[in-house]
Amino acid sequence: MSEANYEASGLGRGEVSLPERERSPWFELTRRLIAAMSILVGTVLLVYFDRGSYNDATDPTNQVSLIDAIYYTTVTLSTTGYGDIAPVDDHARLLNAFIVTPARIAFLVLLIGTTLEVLASQGREQFRVARWRKTMTRHIVVVGYGTKGRSAVETLVGNGWDRESIVVVDPSPTALQEAHADGLAVVTGDATRREVLRRAGVATADQIIITTDRDDSNVLATLTVRQLNPEAYIVAAAREHENAPLMKQSGANSVITSSDAVGRLLGLSSLSPTLGVVMEDLLSYGEGLEVAERDLMVSEVGKQPQQLPDQVIAVVRDEKVYRYFDPTVTQLARGDRLIVVRPAKETPWAPRPGTHNEVVATQD
Repeated sequence: MSEANYEASGLGRGEVSLPERERSPWFELTRRLIAAMSILVGTVLLVYFDRGSYNDATDPTNQVSLIDAIYYTTVTLSTTGYGDIAPVDDHARLLNAFIVTPARIAFLVLLIGTTLEVLASQGREQFRVARWRKTMTRHIVVVGYGTKGRSAVETLVGNGWDRESIVVVDPSPTALQEAHADGLAVVTGDATRREVLRRAGVATADQIIITTDRDDSNVLATLTVRQLNPEAYIVAAAREHENAPLMKQSGANSVITSSDAVGRLLGLSSLSPTLGVVMEDLLSYGEGLEVAERDLMVSEVGKQPQQLPDQVIAVVRDEKVYRYFDPTVTQLARGDRLIVVRPAKETPWAPRPGTHNEVVATQD
């Protein structure tokens, strides 16, 4: 799609686009052909079985044959109506008025179905978008659907998030196609514009992930998001380390510096190839090891982090993160949350097997 066609289509103005329900073109064609043939055959049978109530002006005997019934049906349904065959009895005329006429309308709808399908699809799309807007609350907005955005969505979906609760904001037609292929709703447009973010439901979103390719765009998007939703949790990506403080000042709760992370991983892999493998394993989703956060179980209150079946690497207490060896968290208390390392085959964010039926140890 060219830039001119892209702008003309309205995709650059923050319009919502939901993923299509895929159906085979052959399925749609077959369905319409079956419907048209059903109307045609049904009308032919109706006329033929009641042929005594029809008059054929071209036949001296006034007899209506099966061929005549087919002929009458085709010219009637196509609204040609030559008038050489006509119903003469009252009940035949009533059948034509209340059965054949609706059948004719349905047949014409199928004949011009391509045009009507376009209009109908537009109407359905507007209805779907309106319904989506009413139900979309406490969702996640992902700004930018490049490599980082797709990986973030894959991680969210793999850990239990419904695809219908994730909205992508990206101005690229390529991103639109890829996000739709992944079953995601898309708002096309520049995420630094307030109207575009409003269409994505940022004001009612629970979390926003900002992953564009430019740090200046990430800063502007963060500022705009924070103005629209002071309570949302914002995670932003920074290409350069020196831009991370600016993003936090703009309102981001967490900033991930991609260049530093990649550089550190490269350095570790050079110093210790095996350590590099482990770090890559932790960063790769769905294989080997996973890092997750979970609630503290009642049976774990009072224990040391090292005594738990999970490999605890940190404890979250009063919104502050403590390393597992910190004296402050020598004994686990109600309300604590655990940062653990688990096998990827387990659902990383679920309670550990064997504790599913236990009560979460909350402060209440």
